[in-house]
Amino acid sequence: MAGKLYLCATPIGNLEDMTFRAVRILNEVDLIAAEDTRNSIKLLNHFDIKTPMTSYHEFNKFDKGRYLVEKMLEGTNVAVITDAGTPGISDPGEELVKMAYEAGIEVTSLPGASAVITALTLSGLSTRRFAFEAFLPADKKERQDILKELVDETRTIIMYEAPHRLLKTLDLLLATLGNRRITICRELTKRYEQAFVTTIEDAIAYYEEHEVKGECVLVIEGRKKEELVLEEREKWLALSVGEHMEHYMSQGMDKKEAMKAVAADRGLKKRDIYAMLLEEE
Repeated sequence: MAGKLYLCATPIGNLEDMTFRAVRILNEVDLIAAEDTRNSIKLLNHFDIKTPMTSYHEFNKFDKGRYLVEKMLEGTNVAVITDAGTPGISDPGEELVKMAYEAGIEVTSLPGASAVITALTLSGLSTRRFAFEAFLPADKKERQDILKELVDETRTIIMYEAPHRLLKTLDLLLATLGNRRITICRELTKRYEQAFVTTIEDAIAYYEEHEVKGECVLVIEGRKKEELVLEEREKWLALSVGEHMEHYMSQGMDKKEAMKAVAADRGLKKRDIYAMLLEEE
């Protein structure tokens, strides 16, 4: 029988967040694939886990992934752990999951610590809907493209950032998204954990005077839907009703359908649009 792939969440700072199930599975599997074996050996030693380890990271994820799939097809049970948190979230674990499914290997995920969810629940911002962007790309054009996509994002936005790049990223966010509410989470689950509830402008002013320590999770307020509706309405109001009607009729709508769409865009009733069209004639 083929082996099984286990995605094991590990603590993001506080070792007490390790689950009993994760400790058991890491003891029971045949092999642990770790993002950084030098870092993970400390965790395994703490919990007295003697299972053999192999490295599985961003730079060997395809070659080592194929090797691990072959081992699982031979019957080896493999657990994947990342440096901290849940494998597959902003790390190469997602690639191994795809490869395992393609090979018909069973996959299961052991829930546990996750910086994304921890920061979101701490943020004081809306938790119902959110968009996770991980680290912004290093490439300038790719970074700008993603930020442009986020301008009209109404969901709460979550991203990671290294301390030495925090100010630069905050400047980019202010220039692109405007002055939004933001919660900057640092040292999550650790002794000096901080959830800094502020605005982007005030965060910039603060960190220009204070050193940033620890990896950061930025939780940013999404754009208000009311603002988008008003902005869209202003765009339509810049047109005459006749021009507005032509916009829809040129797309194949008949006059009745176009009138209904124009009325919705302008926040009016259909009879109002009809009266305005008569006035423009």
